[in-house]
Amino acid sequence: MKKIAMITGATSGFGDATAHEFAKNGYNVIITGRRLERLNALADELGKKYNVESHILNFDVRNNAETEKAIQGLPEKWQNIDVLVNNAGLASGFGPFQEGNVEDWDKMIDTNVKGILYVTRCVAPMMIKNKKGHIINIGSTAGKEAYLNGNVYCATKFAVDALTKSMRIDLLPHKIRVTSVCPGMAETEFSVVRFHGDSDKAKNVYKGIEPLSAADIADVIYYVASRPANVNISDIVVTPLAQANTNNVLRNSE
Repeated sequence: MKKIAMITGATSGFGDATAHEFAKNGYNVIITGRRLERLNALADELGKKYNVESHILNFDVRNNAETEKAIQGLPEKWQNIDVLVNNAGLASGFGPFQEGNVEDWDKMIDTNVKGILYVTRCVAPMMIKNKKGHIINIGSTAGKEAYLNGNVYCATKFAVDALTKSMRIDLLPHKIRVTSVCPGMAETEFSVVRFHGDSDKAKNVYKGIEPLSAADIADVIYYVASRPANVNISDIVVTPLAQANTNNVLRNSE
């Protein structure tokens, strides 16, 4: 029987690439997101390319009622989840705290923090019942160090870091692995979303460096999930070579 990986926010970026990585390695996948047309296209592609099954859950992780209905309504064969990748997340807005947009704040808190809470609260009991499981939360270097104009986004990723540590403690008696994967600068839709669709501003974020790709992070996610059963990689930080930390980036002068 094939293992099952559930990936939230699978419609783009890390989530899409992670679905491909697990499918490539023989997993059936549960893919979730708000954009149904993208989920349908992804499921079709994974089936044709890797000969695996996909189950689509079309819901918004910010909505607890939607989340509970979707996950608790999984057919029995899809409830045997081996790996949960809590990938759904975003940055919205970039500027000093005192000029912050409350709608941006709510969007980040609801997605990055509450989304992980709502999804994991539904999946963890299934894993406990099945006596196995691995929860992988996608954090960020922004959850290790704050940076100028990052304020609330950084706060949400610091929260992810704390939640991951707490989950690891709480789930220890059930032998469920919990990992935090914390990417640095990676070129996906992330910066376009952060700058509310301004692609020129988004491109400037990565000017003069070779950033990480979504595939780079998917590779790391699968790596931590594929360790022997007695091994848990608690926390892993991944940056491009040009990035030492959140505040030190070496850019080409060209």
